Amino acid sequence: MAGGAREVLTLQLGHFAGFVGAHWWNQQDAALYRPTDAKEPPGELCPDVLYRTGRTLHGQETYTPRLILMDLKGSLSSLKQEGGLYRDKHLDAAIAWQGKLTTHKEELYPKNPYLQDFLSAEGVLNSDGIWKVKSIPNGKGEASPDTAGWGTGQSRNMEKEGSIRVWSDFLRVHLHPRSICMIQKYNHDGEAGRLEAFGQGESILKEPRYLEELEDRLHFYVEECDYLQGFQILCDLHNGFSGVGAKATELLKDEYSGRGIITWGLLPGPYSLGEPQKDIYRLLNTAFGLVHLSAHSSLVCPLSLGGSLGLRPEPPVHFPHLRYDATLPFHCSAILATALDTVTVPYRLRSSPVPMVHLADMLNFSGKKVVTAGATIPFPLVPNQSLPDTLVQLGGVTPWTPLSACGDPSGIRCFAQSVVLRGLDKACHTSQLTPGTPLPSPLHACTTGEEVLAQYLQQQQPSVRSSSHLLRTPCKVVPPYPYLFSSSLSQQGLLLDGPPTGAAVESIPVLGALCSSSSLNKTLGDLAKELTKLNLRRWASFLDAGVEQDDLEEVLQELCSLAQCYQGGDSLMG
Repeated sequence: MAGGAREVLTLQLGHFAGFVGAHWWNQQDAALYRPTDAKEPPGELCPDVLYRTGRTLHGQETYTPRLILMDLKGSLSSLKQEGGLYRDKHLDAAIAWQGKLTTHKEELYPKNPYLQDFLSAEGVLNSDGIWKVKSIPNGKGEASPDTAGWGTGQSRNMEKEGSIRVWSDFLRVHLHPRSICMIQKYNHDGEAGRLEAFGQGESILKEPRYLEELEDRLHFYVEECDYLQGFQILCDLHNGFSGVGAKATELLKDEYSGRGIITWGLLPGPYSLGEPQKDIYRLLNTAFGLVHLSAHSSLVCPLSLGGSLGLRPEPPVHFPHLRYDATLPFHCSAILATALDTVTVPYRLRSSPVPMVHLADMLNFSGKKVVTAGATIPFPLVPNQSLPDTLVQLGGVTPWTPLSACGDPSGIRCFAQSVVLRGLDKACHTSQLTPGTPLPSPLHACTTGEEVLAQYLQQQQPSVRSSSHLLRTPCKVVPPYPYLFSSSLSQQGLLLDGPPTGAAVESIPVLGALCSSSSLNKTLGDLAKELTKLNLRRWASFLDAGVEQDDLEEVLQELCSLAQCYQGGDSLMG
């Protein structure tokens, strides 16, 4: 199934990155199901960009994510590190031996009770070339009373979802044995032996054991690619994995020069004050991570549902048609994965893709390698309403919710942007007014949906370098995606103009954007100011983990330089 795809290798570094990645791969997996009708055209997105084909030892064809993930001891729950698709060769050799055989079986980690109903994917291609999985009980059709609205039922559902502690509990796809790399020297659970500081993370990939393991896995995946366009990295910013990400991107830049490296710096939902060491470490790790990741990546984008990167907590962002618990990683990661599934569309297109390097060049001119993300989840479309009508109703405000902890988007300046709108049926792309009817806006005169979207963005921000894509393919949100949706949405995520149908939402239209904007001037500048106020003698343990005072001074200077890149601009957003 290679078909000339421009392959991307994904790295997931950290436990929250694992949460976002699990939802991401579940959504990719759900999108793989396609009609068996040969007349049906191929999808707009090319799954071979992210997936690889292979064979089990028994000759069965497989289709697995092109993925390397790193996490800490104790984070896998009931998931086996080597996966379940490929049998161990040593075990096969032992079974072939005719002598006495003794088996020592390790006790299995219990599965999360809430998720035991979810059956894992078959993980293989059928003879007709269609990827299929087993059905999931209650996965489709009518919503149960517990999930049909925003009453006590959904609250009960949130309580169950709160029992999900690790990402491996809800990952539905099979992984290749080369995907999972465990860092045994640090613990996922407990207060001792945690990977807390940037310097600790950096030191991991200075150890030959872990460095060689990563290099070996990189070579395995890269060497089988026909045209590797680059790497997308999902990396925790708030803990020591920011240091792992810094060394990993440095390695990629040195070994794979010319390939795109797009890094998503991930932060869990808003936190509460009261744990000074964790708060200060989070601030320091975020600052060090952003500086070092931007030095070695083509593009870096922080992603969070919080309102600020600094020490002062801000309320979580609000989506009118979603209800989520910002303290649950299961919820926050699902929303961020949905945004990622949309803003990464340009380099995953089957037809006329925008390579990672070109996307980065378009957004990061003049040294602006940090960008912000935003999304409208779901995009508010009423059945039978045209896209021009919907955009006119949105008015002059910025049409997406900010997802990079950069505060209120109103009044900021935009330098460049990449916008994707997906999940709209072609019939609603343009105005359906009868001939002779006065046009409510210039958008109603456009002849294609692409023209409508491009002209709308031009109206909003007249002098901005802008790229836009319009897709019919929606975002899939079938279980185990959490049920976050208002009962006012249809099964396809459209706004109902009548009473609720009770059908569970299975897909949604989404608007997503990556922007190089002046909001980063204040965000990065404020981060630097907070660092200068710290009495580092109180946080010597952070420096003891491998970072020196001179390193902190350098990070402060780099943060200030980055912030200055985002001053001024010609175009006003919002």
